[in-house]
Amino acid sequence: MTKSFDSVFLSTETEQETTEESICCSKLSLNGATLLGPRKKGIFTQYQRMLGTLTQCEFSLGKTLMVYDMNLREMENYEKIYSNIEQNITSAHEKIAECKKEIQRAKRVRKNRQEYDALAKVIQHHPDRHETLKQLEALDKELQQLSNIKENVDAKLELRKKQFHVLLSTIQELQQTLENDEKSDTDDNNQQSPTESAE
Repeated sequence: MTKSFDSVFLSTETEQETTEESICCSKLSLNGATLLGPRKKGIFTQYQRMLGTLTQCEFSLGKTLMVYDMNLREMENYEKIYSNIEQNITSAHEKIAECKKEIQRAKRVRKNRQEYDALAKVIQHHPDRHETLKQLEALDKELQQLSNIKENVDAKLELRKKQFHVLLSTIQELQQTLENDEKSDTDDNNQQSPTESAE
């Protein structure tokens, strides 16, 4: 981009120098025509004019060169500024990408922390392992005691069943005995009644 600008500027500068040189030459030729005059005063005046014209040409050329150098410095400065802007843009994109990663990491940390807090609250509602083991041991003892009581109750119930069965058998035997005794008494009474009638 600088080269193209330089070429354009050099062509413009060449054209300007050519134009200024032609102007200077035309002035010199016009003024030179008077150098052949008879008066020294006129020659000195023409010489002064030529010096003035040369001074103007030199001033114009110097001014042009200064403008050219200034333009070159401005172009270099613009290129530096453009390069810095590009670097800043690249750096900004990198920072934005890094910030996005940081946000994602922060979201994961926050989610994990929330899950941890929820789990901690659930754990707080339950007793610790030592307390749970103590409760389990107490329940085992209570269960063993209940099992022993059940065995004792079952044994007593079985004993009561046997005793009740024996009692029923005894009652039946006693009832049978009573019935036999009553029957025997009735038979004895029947045998005594005819004898008493015969007398």
